[in-house]
Amino acid sequence: MTPSATTELLTLAQETAMVAGELARRRRAEGVQIAASKSSPEDVVTLADRETEALIRGLLADARPDDGFYGEESTATAGTSGLTWVVDPIDGTVNYLYGIPCYAVSIAVVEGDADPTSWSALAGAVRNPAIDELFSARSGGGAHLNGRALQVTSGVPLSLALFGTGFSYDSVRRTRQAKVLHGLISRVRDVRRMGAASLDLCSVAAGRLDLYYERGLHPWDHAAGALVAREAGARVGAFGADREGLSLLIAAAPDLYATAEPLLANLFEQFMADDDI
Repeated sequence: MTPSATTELLTLAQETAMVAGELARRRRAEGVQIAASKSSPEDVVTLADRETEALIRGLLADARPDDGFYGEESTATAGTSGLTWVVDPIDGTVNYLYGIPCYAVSIAVVEGDADPTSWSALAGAVRNPAIDELFSARSGGGAHLNGRALQVTSGVPLSLALFGTGFSYDSVRRTRQAKVLHGLISRVRDVRRMGAASLDLCSVAAGRLDLYYERGLHPWDHAAGALVAREAGARVGAFGADREGLSLLIAAAPDLYATAEPLLANLFEQFMADDDI
């Protein structure tokens, strides 16, 4: 796809994320209503999640009716163009519920099946309306925050690296993840748990985190954020040469990734069951 074509896709992602982010911000100010729970009572979906996704879906369908759509809160639809929009209407719903200003609208467009192990991400935008930040990237075009170019921080030794991670909603898996964290935390500067995967990935791009890892992420959690991190110079993947997916995602500058990946692999082998996703 030509640079001009991906630029058009990026513009649409940015504009849609801005409009959807404003809706989410307004609904947060009006008061959040829980609509349902998903994988567990702690894994909630709000009315604002559903309303925001419906808005995004409508805007994208109006602009590009032949594209597919794959969102967290609604039924996926296949398109005929070969492109699919992968959307998380409010990433960090629990933060949103509690009024913590760490949530985002995440919108990416990918070429190929909606599978992160095989797709090619073309453009993406991550909007945090609570603090007026818009992260964006297009394939081959770099990553930006509110128009400013981003570059990952390189040359950070493991012992001075600030890690980010996330935990499962399932209590048994969360306990095992805590064991991984226990084995890790004495070997790094510290670990942060922010509660929004898209913003964690963008934080790697912006130098606010040195490395982010998490297991059990869905495609909509990381489609846009992973592209932002990659375009800022990060390596994004899993163990060995694997692409990111449900089993694991790691993002860091290439030198830190090479150092940290064997350590994480060892800790996961010790403490995580194969089905802990």
